[in-house]
Amino acid sequence: MSAELLTLVMFGGLLIGLFMGHPLAFVLGGVAVIGAFLGPGTNTLGIIINNVYGNAMDNYVLVAIPLFILMARFLNDSGVTEKMFDAMRLLLANLRGGLALTVVVVSVLLAATTGIVGASIAVMGMIALVPMLKYGYNKELSAGVIMASGCLGILIPPSIMLILMASYSPVSVGALFAGALVPGLMLGVMYALYVLIICFVKPSYGPKVPAAERAEVSTKQLLIMLAKYVVPPMSLILGVLGALFTGLATATEASAIGVFIAFILFMIFGDRKLSTCYNTLIDAGKTTTMVMLVLVGATAFTGVFSIGGGMDVISELVLSMPGGTVGALILMLFLVFILGMFLDWTGIVLLSFPIMLPIVETMGIDVLWFVVMVAVVLQTSFLTPPFGYALFYLKGVAPPGVEIVDLYKAVVPFVALILLACVLMAFFPVLITGLPSILLD
Repeated sequence: MSAELLTLVMFGGLLIGLFMGHPLAFVLGGVAVIGAFLGPGTNTLGIIINNVYGNAMDNYVLVAIPLFILMARFLNDSGVTEKMFDAMRLLLANLRGGLALTVVVVSVLLAATTGIVGASIAVMGMIALVPMLKYGYNKELSAGVIMASGCLGILIPPSIMLILMASYSPVSVGALFAGALVPGLMLGVMYALYVLIICFVKPSYGPKVPAAERAEVSTKQLLIMLAKYVVPPMSLILGVLGALFTGLATATEASAIGVFIAFILFMIFGDRKLSTCYNTLIDAGKTTTMVMLVLVGATAFTGVFSIGGGMDVISELVLSMPGGTVGALILMLFLVFILGMFLDWTGIVLLSFPIMLPIVETMGIDVLWFVVMVAVVLQTSFLTPPFGYALFYLKGVAPPGVEIVDLYKAVVPFVALILLACVLMAFFPVLITGLPSILLD
């Protein structure tokens, strides 16, 4: 079978398997086996097994993934999120759209401590959506800000996605964390500005919290709440990122520090039950297993695809694009955007990086800049239909009256803001490369 036909068969089989509802990891592995029979031959499978165990499973950086997942689970099960939300809600209560701003601020803090999108959206949906609707907030604004802000968990470090990206690129974890920090915070600021502007133009979209409720807590009580419930998660962020950026710890060692601090917070704020701790460990194990299974399947898929000549087909297609380097970059980022409508970030990273990064290096593009651009574009993978996972995470905890069509409408302005951020970073690469050059050079 020709390389061109093999490319069509393998990606066509991937889409068919996903639309049939099969798990991504098994679809990738199954298509790899079929592709080996149709293309380079069954001898390829032995090479693929060596790749899985020799390259993927022998990657020291990947040890940080289960540790960061465990850190996130401990913090999520500590119950500090609800208390942090109450403190920030009272702090911003005097502003129009104060509850929506609280969602953005708390989600940014959660992104820097948990990094698990599903958990962040579900928790914020349960504690924020009902109060926002109760106070008369616009339904689409309320849902949109929860979903978009919750997706920052895969971008703002420490992020599991960034660790996986670093393990498949020549960029270090520390450089990638530093490069993604400004874009992640910039998106948070853009969401907050959008809330402020739309609530100023249309005050009914985000009314203030009633004065009587604001008066129930004194300034002293509010400061105590902030010190008690906001400062501890901040200590987790500073402990992990501080150790990494100052060079005191590698990414794997920093993840172990994060688990230790998160466990302390769990013991302080959580119920300290052995059953809760057990469930936390089981949940972390399940999430880790899912990521690793996808990694194995994707390694097999890209291995067969590469040996069968598919990499050369894609490279020639991209490099022949009109517009030279700019045209090739636009095509690759557009493909990531389209893939985000059908795959989650794990599959996209594991499939696209072995194909795209050699092309990027050939064209002389800064790999750090490109990887962070992909990370920002992947924010949309949780928000765009038909497989926008963020929509279904929120729908699962939303009160009656919030329909899936409302959620589809809600994400539109936030997807537009993400694309605007991409344009800004394309014209001003220093937004990505500036902080790493300061911290790590």
